[in-house]
Amino acid sequence: MARARRTDLLGKLADLSEEAVQRLSDAPGADKLLGALNATRDRVDDLQKRVRGLEDLEKRLAALERKVDKLSKASSSSGSTARKTTTTKSSGASRAKRT
Repeated sequence: MARARRTDLLGKLADLSEEAVQRLSDAPGADKLLGALNATRDRVDDLQKRVRGLEDLEKRLAALERKVDKLSKASSSSGSTARKTTTTKSSGASRAKRT
């Protein structure tokens, strides 16, 4: 019995909502409003697709960053003795002034 009331109540709500939509569509300017709502829906759908793509790119970026960290640690431990030393221009300039 409670189930019959529930479907009856839901049926009434559905009828009322259909009537409300019908009245709104008959109102002046409703075409522009519905067009704007549809355009907004399409834009939101496109935005969702782009965000999904960004999530994939973030995962790939994180994986690449881990690889770079591993490679930099490996190269710094094996190549630490083979580092090249450089001189700065300021030390050469100070020698030139002394001479």
